[in-house]
Amino acid sequence: MRDRNQLWDPASPGVMRLPSGRLVRGRGLVLPLPAGPRPEFAVYLLDHEPPTVQWVARWVRWEDFGLPADDTDTLERLREALERSGEQRVELACLGGRGRTGTALACLTALDGVPAEDAVGYVREHYSTLAVETTEQEEYVRGFAG
Repeated sequence: MRDRNQLWDPASPGVMRLPSGRLVRGRGLVLPLPAGPRPEFAVYLLDHEPPTVQWVARWVRWEDFGLPADDTDTLERLREALERSGEQRVELACLGGRGRTGTALACLTALDGVPAEDAVGYVREHYSTLAVETTEQEEYVRGFAG
């Protein structure tokens, strides 16, 4: 495993520490790319094809304020993100960086060991108080991979 110091700076905007200690970054694609190192892997949560980037990226089709179009695909992409986050800079992003990104981060948190019913609270505490925007998104996290 790479030295964690070569991954994300925990003080950088959008960077969240998972319970395992792994660092992931959430962000909004409408904002400029933050200064510092670039992602090495990303999952983009959008209702349209994401922009081309210089790192490995996966697309999860996901309507704004909605839920992912394919639960199996979402689970596979988030498992890949979790696995890669041990040795690579991983980011999850939607347009605004709150609803879909927060929901995906909460699902990632559940995959990392937080009980699904506590995952939204974890993300709101450690990422953004505005994360996970709808009741349906909260319910999705509670039922994720269960």
